[in-house]
Amino acid sequence: MHDDATELIVYGSAISYYTGKFEGYLRYKEIPYRFVPFSPKVSRRLEQETGTAQMPAVELPDGRFMTDTTPMIDWFETRHPESAVIPRDPLQAFVSRLVEDYAEEWLWRPAMHFRWSYQPDALLLSRKIADEILRGISVPGFAKRFVMRQRQGSFYVRRDGVTHKTWDHVESIYFDTLDRLSDIFATRPFLLGEVPTLADFGFFASMFRHFSQDPTPAEIMRTRAPAVFEWQARLWNARASKTRGGLVSGVPKDWTPFLDDIGQAYLPYLCANAEGFASGRSRHDATIQGVRYRNLPVSQYRVWCLERLRAHFEALPDETRAQARALLVRHACWEPLWQTPNLESRHDPDGQVPFQGRKVHYDPRQKKEY
Repeated sequence: MHDDATELIVYGSAISYYTGKFEGYLRYKEIPYRFVPFSPKVSRRLEQETGTAQMPAVELPDGRFMTDTTPMIDWFETRHPESAVIPRDPLQAFVSRLVEDYAEEWLWRPAMHFRWSYQPDALLLSRKIADEILRGISVPGFAKRFVMRQRQGSFYVRRDGVTHKTWDHVESIYFDTLDRLSDIFATRPFLLGEVPTLADFGFFASMFRHFSQDPTPAEIMRTRAPAVFEWQARLWNARASKTRGGLVSGVPKDWTPFLDDIGQAYLPYLCANAEGFASGRSRHDATIQGVRYRNLPVSQYRVWCLERLRAHFEALPDETRAQARALLVRHACWEPLWQTPNLESRHDPDGQVPFQGRKVHYDPRQKKEY
């Protein structure tokens, strides 16, 4: 146990994509924390302290506030290095970061689609939001639920590129991910071996609080991929002091479909977004695996994601950098990683993340996500 973390406070929601990811990490590392449910009062305080109402937010014992789960995990890993979730091998560490970024950002759209496009899911989740997050607001429950369904369906489905023309492709991202993870978990309990790594927590974001709990994708997971259903429960229950074993060597072959998808879909999407940002647009189009997505929101954060992936590559030792480049070339990731020149997201100009609040132009991840 870590005595210096006994006053750690996590502000979030029991149905939140990123809150679940970060709670899973804290539970595995056995870092004590106190959970404070999101509410209008909490939202106002976080906007004052961090510049955004993003969840989860963390309040440290010294009064500082943090946001953004991936940089937060990096920060906690430096202070609690035992049972590290970032592999010691530099090539594995880089590829784990690449896969983690892909997993949590690329699965965002199908996670929101299944939650708000299907009526049983939207009805259930709007009730949960009204009961948990909007409690205390003096508006009839039916009105809060209706407004929430309209808001979420607008921001996170229709305005995020989900149409009758893209519907099947969006859902295929989930189906393909279930099949690929099932193949991996047929041979080992976690993505890289006997213990969880950063890549596990990247997939956990969507798989735990969305896909395994929302009615429609949960039924799909239980019937199509029970090994994935078992893994997300195993990760939630895992504790570093009781989880033993090592990692496989190198980058396993059963990661190939994910790496191919990163080269064919995710990095091209990041490039299209970055080009839209560079030209000052608020919306952009992108053709992904032959499917045309129109009028997608430009995300400053995802320009920063691309910047960070490049920075992680450039920080590799020379020998590892050559190995990583060969791997990226093999999976068609190299060209789109560098395709967009002179990236300048201005997301974290002073290098303060996860401590710096965000004041940026429209970005779906800046909205309250449920």
